[in-house]
Amino acid sequence: MERTYIKDLVQKAGETVMIKGWVDVRRDQGKMVFFDFRDVTGYIQGVVLPSRAEVIEIAKTARPESVVAVEGIVNKRPERNVVADKQNGDIELEVTALTILNNAEPLPFEINVDTKEVGEDVRLAHRYLDLRSARMQTNIRMRDAVIHHIRGYLHNEKFIEVETPLLTKSTPEGARDYIVPARLYPGTFYALPQSPQQYKQLLMAAGVERYFQIAKCMRDEDTRGDRQPEFTQMDMEMSFVERDDVMALNEALLIDLVQTLFPDKRIQQIPFPRISYKDAMEKYGSDRPDIRENKEDPNLLAFCWVVDFPFFEATEKSDNPDATGSWTYTHNPFSRPIPEHMDNLMAKKDIGDILTTQYDIVLNGYEIGGGSIRNHTYEALAKVFEILGHDLEKIEENFGHMLSAFKLGTPPHGGIAWGLDRLLMLLLNEPNIREVIAFPKTGEGKDPMMQSPAPVSAKQLDELNIVLKKIEK
Repeated sequence: MERTYIKDLVQKAGETVMIKGWVDVRRDQGKMVFFDFRDVTGYIQGVVLPSRAEVIEIAKTARPESVVAVEGIVNKRPERNVVADKQNGDIELEVTALTILNNAEPLPFEINVDTKEVGEDVRLAHRYLDLRSARMQTNIRMRDAVIHHIRGYLHNEKFIEVETPLLTKSTPEGARDYIVPARLYPGTFYALPQSPQQYKQLLMAAGVERYFQIAKCMRDEDTRGDRQPEFTQMDMEMSFVERDDVMALNEALLIDLVQTLFPDKRIQQIPFPRISYKDAMEKYGSDRPDIRENKEDPNLLAFCWVVDFPFFEATEKSDNPDATGSWTYTHNPFSRPIPEHMDNLMAKKDIGDILTTQYDIVLNGYEIGGGSIRNHTYEALAKVFEILGHDLEKIEENFGHMLSAFKLGTPPHGGIAWGLDRLLMLLLNEPNIREVIAFPKTGEGKDPMMQSPAPVSAKQLDELNIVLKKIEK
């Protein structure tokens, strides 16, 4: 018999059907056994009547979360038993046959309640179980809906999706890299990308013109509650644009996304307010201002743009080991100054006063995205690295591929990257990004389910020409 999804049972009254899914709840009343069955589309109550002696015996052995195939007759409930506000509240399944496809052992925690109350280590150790809960199913399915919506919107705007490599080169542009030993080239390493920043700019050099990607990014940062070693960006780059072009497109996409998929949410102000970095710091004491009129309203979305950031900030010692200067960048080294400050960049004059074309999109006090118009000429990008204290040899060693591309006809371009996990966290009213990622790490960067990170064998280390030093305890 062909499978019927639970959501379609309401159209099958009087018919015999087969459903497949899980036992959500079993209520054994001796002569009868009641079930709540669940599949990916919803819930249905089932009952095994006393006349079905063989089925009763099987039903009594079916534990919660067992996987089952169920044949039965879809019956209308008597008027007195109708539950009007519940899915399939006016029908039930009279079970005529029950096959246990996989009987579940006792569960480490209940999933037919909100699992937020379960310890995180236990939840993540059994994440596949946690993901069966109603809230987590909603989260991962809304994540899919958001990504699907973004893809459709951007394709309609003549963007193309291009995948960029996960094995790349370590360059001094931000946080600490995760590095991967290259077995065929002893003593050398790939790096996992902190973002597709350089590749997306090289795609502009390649004539792609409008690129986007749902991109995995990896950063080896110190642990923090709301930080993940790997996270997802909606990454975008456009050629022949100014700052307002990028901001306008992204603002329109965010408005369309919220109004289509989250109609219960209210956007506080359209168009989004624009606040200078200076004003944000003076008025709110933060470059991620929370401008909500009512911070108690969970469905209020207060977007704003923060613009006119300082390009450089003074530092006693750069975090970058290749840089010896007294300046570091505030966002990334690939940004372009605002047009009226380009002469100061090229002259290395009044460096602390140079403003960048950087724009951040902020939602309810969280930065959910940031981007800029980029330096697209060799001379301007090289000047940035000079200010940061890189000597010419190191500039060529680390960024020669970018500089070469900029000598060969790269158009003006700019883009943005959204922190997709953080945006979803806010739209779904979750307390942290782990609630919207299918298989996250803990706040300490561990995966209790896979038990990683973990040691590797001596043979693997030998093949990679790696010798571990002993750590004093």
